[in-house]
This record gives sequence, structure tokens and C-alpha cells, in this order.
Amino acid sequence: MDLVQTIALSTGLAWASGLRLYLVVFLAGVLSYFGYLHLPETLAVLRNPLVIGAAGIMAFAELIADKIPAFDSLWDSVQTFIRIPAGALLAAFAMGDVDPAWTVAAGLVGGTITAGTHFAKAGSRLAINTSPEPFSNWLASFGEEGMVLGGLWTMLASPLVFLGLLVVFLLLAGWLLTRFWALLSRLRQRV
Repeated sequence: MDLVQTIALSTGLAWASGLRLYLVVFLAGVLSYFGYLHLPETLAVLRNPLVIGAAGIMAFAELIADKIPAFDSLWDSVQTFIRIPAGALLAAFAMGDVDPAWTVAAGLVGGTITAGTHFAKAGSRLAINTSPEPFSNWLASFGEEGMVLGGLWTMLASPLVFLGLLVVFLLLAGWLLTRFWALLSRLRQRV
């Protein structure tokens, strides 16, 4: 695996983990198990049927939980403590057997990417949950799943395109997070 592919794998796993951690682990494990995705030996554990099964069950639970208005925000708040460290670890281990400094740097950057993605997702879900109808929530949830599937496919098919799109996404997420914090500040002033 060349350096661009490795960086795309590391950042791609981190980014997607901020949206759907269990789906990412499940897909990476299944694709690697059947030989469609080459993972470094440091991530070989994802091919284990036990890991694939556990991730599949949790991905299904998240699929359901994420469609229920308000419960999805509770789910996201709990997942804050799971997605971010897991995304950092996936990013670090995706580097493979390299100098430990690269591994730590990848974990730091990956954790930051996962956190930004997660908080942009959770913040937009809080805003969506103010709408009384459930359809916008379902649309957002299916959109996130589509982003993960499309992002992972792009990461594998064209790592450079994925990295370019990731930069655009992160800029958009940063803008969204500043808007979200401004909204929270206005709400806090009203209360």
C-alpha cells in the first residue's frame, strides 16, 4: 500500500467512524475477510468473525436508534465516548507497521477528524430534532449512511479524490460547528 492509500485509509476510517463507527468496523472487516480490502496487519483483528458479528449487531442497533427522533441525540451523546477514541485507534492502526511517531500522529489527527465529524453530526441532529415530524430525521440518518458507504467506496477507488473531498467536508463541518455554537449561545442567553 502506498503512502496516499495509507493516509486515505487512516483518515477515511476516522472520518466515517464519526458518523457510523459500527458500520465502518463491520464493512472493513467483511471487505477484508473476503479479500476486497487490504488492511495492514495492525488491523487484522477486524477480519475476525467475532469482531464482524459484534460490529454487525451494533451497526443494526445504530441503524434503528438513529431513526428515532430525540433518542438519536441520546445515542450520539453516549457514542461521543466510544466513536472518538475508536476513530483515533483505527486511524493509528491503519498506518501499519511504521515508526511509532507516525502512529501517534495518525491517532491524534484521526481522533480530531472523528471528533469533528461526530460533533457536526450530533449538532445537526439536535437542530433537526426541533422539527416535530420524523421524516427529516430519517432523511438525515439515511444520508449519513449513504455518506459512509460513498466515502468508503471513494477512499478505495480513488484515494486522492477522497482526500480532496475530506478537506471540503472538514471545512463544511467546521463552519457547521461554529453555527451550532452560535445557536447554543443564543439559546443560553434567552434562558
